[in-house]
Amino acid sequence: MIPIPDYAKAAVGGLMVGCIGIFLPHVYGVGYDAISLALREHLAWYLLVVLIFVKIAATSLTIGSGGSGGIFAPSLFIGAMTGGAFGYFVHLLFPAITAPSGAYTLMGMGAVLAATTHGPLHAILIIFEMTGDYAVIVPLMLSCITAYLIASHIKRESIFTLKLVRKGIDIQAGREVNIMKSLLVRDAMTPHVETVSENMHLNKLLEHTFASKHSSFPVLDSDGLLSGIVTFQDFKEVVFEEGLGDLVVVKDIAMTNVITITEKETLDEALKKIGLRNIEQLPVVAENNRRKIVGILSRRDIFSAYNKALINRSLAEGIGIDQVDTKGTGR
Repeated sequence: MIPIPDYAKAAVGGLMVGCIGIFLPHVYGVGYDAISLALREHLAWYLLVVLIFVKIAATSLTIGSGGSGGIFAPSLFIGAMTGGAFGYFVHLLFPAITAPSGAYTLMGMGAVLAATTHGPLHAILIIFEMTGDYAVIVPLMLSCITAYLIASHIKRESIFTLKLVRKGIDIQAGREVNIMKSLLVRDAMTPHVETVSENMHLNKLLEHTFASKHSSFPVLDSDGLLSGIVTFQDFKEVVFEEGLGDLVVVKDIAMTNVITITEKETLDEALKKIGLRNIEQLPVVAENNRRKIVGILSRRDIFSAYNKALINRSLAEGIGIDQVDTKGTGR
């Protein structure tokens, strides 16, 4: 990307679009005159092909320089030129079984509009309203729906929602997920962590578990660094085996493949990691040392932070507290 001052972008963009317009004035404005010519088959095939790429370039330059290039009109223009060029060659090859290029111009307009906006129904209705001809309904439906399916497979977002997604706003994910994505682990984690030593004997671990409100504990080595995690499920089968209490140590039964998270990750990412193994807690580690534990994050912490954020947002929007879900179900 070439750094250009904002005040110069409009001048450079306008100059380049103006130079294009000197040779191809068809790209100026919304382009309805050129579309009309294409529908009436008054444009040569080579001009149709050239106008496809020139309109794309002119629109990109306009938007890139800070102007308003639009979405609706350029989609119709590009679709009309593409459909007209395609129709010319198809009719040239198979004149007996194909319609004139003007009909393909209509289909191209609908197809590109449907693909761009991910709205096949509104594209069908708009093109049909322009013609008022029931004969175009079936081919128009086929072209618009096919274009939409292909476009949505290649790119999940439409041209309208792509900017929002790039800003971190996923309108398809729903209110709850957006809240989760806006909260960081450090906003919800507990800095005080109940840990156990990897050299702790099994009977001591059992006593520690009974005295604690937790059922899983990060395991630290002799340097105080995370070496694993142990849960009640890991030792419940051997805890009552006679003679093992003073022989087995935490290191022997702890899980060394620990899923961790950092303070700057979101609660949405944390919830996905917790669901990956259906665990209750995630050790929070330092970014510069993935074995240095700085906190603990539980399901309860996540839903508590979510509920607080939801209540605060609801208050800011003027929604009554009684309308807010306080059970963490998101319903």
